Amino acid sequence: MSQSVAIIDYGSGNLRSVARAFERAAAEAGIAATIHVTDKADIIGAADRVALPGVGAFAACMDGLKARDGVIEALEHAALVRGRPFLGICVGMQLLAESGLEFGEHAGLGWIPGHVVPIDAANVEIPHMGWNTVTGPARRRISKRLDGKSFYFAHSFHFEPENDAHIYGVTNHGGDLVAAVGRDNLLGVQFHPEKSQSAGVNVIAGFLKWNP
Repeated sequence: MSQSVAIIDYGSGNLRSVARAFERAAAEAGIAATIHVTDKADIIGAADRVALPGVGAFAACMDGLKARDGVIEALEHAALVRGRPFLGICVGMQLLAESGLEFGEHAGLGWIPGHVVPIDAANVEIPHMGWNTVTGPARRRISKRLDGKSFYFAHSFHFEPENDAHIYGVTNHGGDLVAAVGRDNLLGVQFHPEKSQSAGVNVIAGFLKWNP
């Protein structure tokens, strides 16, 4: 039986590239999956898995979500009520925080306690852009797909969770930056798996197989 995957369309990011990466991951892993790029609340709310990509400023992405009728409520129903696996990508990961400090302080979804703050610019280039290695705690099954692998990053702000138990992976750019967060059925990655070649496809495949 094919599982349904909703990739949220709210005007942020190269969604066709994300969808192709999901299609490739499903095909290579032998997983039957129907990929929907959608802003329809009924499709999102009924999906087996949900992915929230994001590119750009925190506030603009949050405003884009709010502008889609019923989308935030559908996300909450799928992820928080039905407990469906959820993946936030780049700014989509950052939106899981309580707030972001880009161009002022703006409220996020608040699903994982913490805040999105500027990367410390001392002795490093901003934005953090390019390939970096991620390390992850062995206690997290999904982290095994991250540990020691290189992924493509492009960001000037980073997520600082309040609880270290929610950190699933870190990378180094003038100091440790959180590369992946999670709790329960929620997962977020700061890097772009759709731009990270086979390592990124492997992470998506892990998400498609994940039964939290």
